[in-house]
Amino acid sequence: MNLLELAARYPQRAEGGVPDWMLGHFRRRSISFADGRSDERTQVHWLQSRSFTIDLRLPDAPALPVRAWQDYDAAELRQLANYEGWVADSIWENGYLSWRGGVSLQLHNRWPEPAQLQRIGNCMIEFGTSGAYVEDWRLQASGGPLIGLRLLEECDAETGQVLQRGGGLILCGDRLGWVHGRAVEPGESALQLRERAERAQGDGQALAALFDCETLLAYADQPGRYRVALSTQPARVGQRVSLEGFEIPAAGRVCQHLQRPDGLAMVRTFLIDTLEPDWRADLATPCTDEAQCWFAAEGETLARYLEVLS
Repeated sequence: MNLLELAARYPQRAEGGVPDWMLGHFRRRSISFADGRSDERTQVHWLQSRSFTIDLRLPDAPALPVRAWQDYDAAELRQLANYEGWVADSIWENGYLSWRGGVSLQLHNRWPEPAQLQRIGNCMIEFGTSGAYVEDWRLQASGGPLIGLRLLEECDAETGQVLQRGGGLILCGDRLGWVHGRAVEPGESALQLRERAERAQGDGQALAALFDCETLLAYADQPGRYRVALSTQPARVGQRVSLEGFEIPAAGRVCQHLQRPDGLAMVRTFLIDTLEPDWRADLATPCTDEAQCWFAAEGETLARYLEVLS
């Protein structure tokens, strides 16, 4: 069964979680730091299901060439090791959002602060609680299905061997985020990913294990078919994400059966967060009657250059 068909036939909506105005796909328009400088170029995408988040951060640079891991040079490994992608549970308390658990390409938490969030129109502002930064996020997808699945594990269908652990899938409208955790997490070390990658240069097996965690963003190019646009793994760009092979959900879980390009049959087991076939997000947010009257009265100047920024 196709995942979109599954959501239509067996809809279920998670209770609780983050506010409705936080759901969907947001692109970061800018981040401004306390020293007065801002970044508008890093490609940052936030996909939000009802109780977990997917986050992808890549440089504004051409995708690296696809090579065997042992063939990447030091500069290329440094770039790959600075990619960021993760999935984590979203904890919403008293107007603050924090994250817990999950899996990440990075081996340390680069964003440890909880976030203070407010949305006005399609603009969601995130304040770092220390005053270090503020981020401007813009809603990208405003309707369609909203699906959130937490990946427990991916196994060889015949032997049961665990191939990957942890991750998740968030689909909102024509956008899809996916995170695939490592089969085995690297051992404890004081070194960051970029330092460990530097030491492993030329060792294809060690590098493959270090980078065995993917986060990607895909867009629908045909109804129900999604193609990878951005990924922490260069070889994945341009490939399709399979939404076929899903079973009827049971006891809050659902399995997907699929086959790798090398012919290996796999089964993925997911926990269902939410399956909503017809989610809608509004670009507008509430304001007072007085504010609406003020805007109407001053519209000749306030509205002269208005456009939707994304």
